[in-house]
Amino acid sequence: MAFPLSVLDQSLARSADGAAAALQETLHMARLCESLGYRRFWVSEHHAFPAVAGSAPEVLLAAIGAATQSIRIGSGGIMLPHYSPYKVAETFALLSNLYPGRLDLGIGRAPGADMSTAVALAGGRRPRFEDFPQLTAALSDYLWADSTDPVVSPRPAEKIPLWMLGSSPDSAVLAAQRGLPYNLGLFINPQADTRLISLYKQNFQPSELQPEPYAILTLGVFCSDDEARAKQLQLTYDLNLFRFFTGRSNGLSLTPDEALDYPLGPQEEAFIASRVSSRATGTPQQVRARLEYLAELHGADEIMAVTNMYDFADRQRSFELLSQACSDG
Repeated sequence: MAFPLSVLDQSLARSADGAAAALQETLHMARLCESLGYRRFWVSEHHAFPAVAGSAPEVLLAAIGAATQSIRIGSGGIMLPHYSPYKVAETFALLSNLYPGRLDLGIGRAPGADMSTAVALAGGRRPRFEDFPQLTAALSDYLWADSTDPVVSPRPAEKIPLWMLGSSPDSAVLAAQRGLPYNLGLFINPQADTRLISLYKQNFQPSELQPEPYAILTLGVFCSDDEARAKQLQLTYDLNLFRFFTGRSNGLSLTPDEALDYPLGPQEEAFIASRVSSRATGTPQQVRARLEYLAELHGADEIMAVTNMYDFADRQRSFELLSQACSDG
């Protein structure tokens, strides 16, 4: 395998009251992925999702850092239009002093929630989506400048890598112009143009922290010893996501057995088909071949796996098999 492997964990809960268990599973998964040799372990930011416990990645990162020893930890990502760049800089400066040399700060422009929730996060005002380039510039100044007004305290332990997350030409070009590493969220936008990373690399302007362009491709991975089981686990996730998007879930997730018995209509089939390009599903050999194809197609330097499976044991096994498959040969 010609590229490193990393993980994006979304701290999935099986029901609205399962947050505590989901967060403990995230800590366990971080330790496991470290032992398996994954390069990074990032956590996402989502709000008002009954089955997602990771609404505060900066808090979760503090716990993950304490539970691990060497794996890079990061946000995938902080939704910057909701927040003050100064406060984000303070938070990650503190984290960098707790875990020096291990921190990645990924930022995004998306709301990470419905608009009413986004307004609540922004203190009752509309989030500053249109100001994202200026917010990014302010954040990088607070993190990297020799002196700032106001002072960021504590000062960052080092110049923290600032990652641009996105799935559109705007994010790719902004990352290139500012000399930032780029993370293409294919699992969020399965229809993202396959030329986005090429666009980023063609327009890249070297910076002090990033003299060369570097891009991660983040996509869904459903790996199992048995191909049929892998497809069942993928189907379960697809149906649960569809039911949430269409207001049919009531905060409850289908089990894999329930997913097999679920009657698929035209809407469900179309939704599932629309996501095929954003994932790798099957046995370890099938998944490896798919990842190699997608990495070459998009021009990625690194693959980040999102493995949203109903049972923790299945997720754990998926990461074990993926690590083994991609380290052989």
